[in-house]
Amino acid sequence: MDLHAWITQQVDEVERLIDEGEFPPSQTDGVRLRCEADRRILARHRIDPLASNSPKLAAACEGCGVEWVQDYCEPVVDNLDDCPELLDLAHAHGITPEILAGLDRPQPPALPPRSERRLGLATPPITTSDVPAALRGPRWKP
Repeated sequence: MDLHAWITQQVDEVERLIDEGEFPPSQTDGVRLRCEADRRILARHRIDPLASNSPKLAAACEGCGVEWVQDYCEPVVDNLDDCPELLDLAHAHGITPEILAGLDRPQPPALPPRSERRLGLATPPITTSDVPAALRGPRWKP
């Protein structure tokens, strides 16, 4: 379980306690609003699905974004568990250094071997080996 999942679990538990009447009625609305706000932050600060093609950005936080360094971009945080917004939410839910140290850190997915990635092409490479001899010119290269 990573930091995002841990916070989600804590919010789920608080909502369960609200539903079971564990909070005084005067606090229920405020706590419910806090859970909604936490879920909105969680929705923004997650692994960026568009960056999954880049090994460097694959575990970065979508909500924190990237910053440009000269002519290329770098993630603001290299790992979702380093997201300052998520760390603040976790603090509000009582995370300890021991719990944080025990959480999984999201890892970029392993890339398939280069031969299997096909250089990112969506279609197979075009070959000329099946061109009829009548269409081949004097400098033909298969």
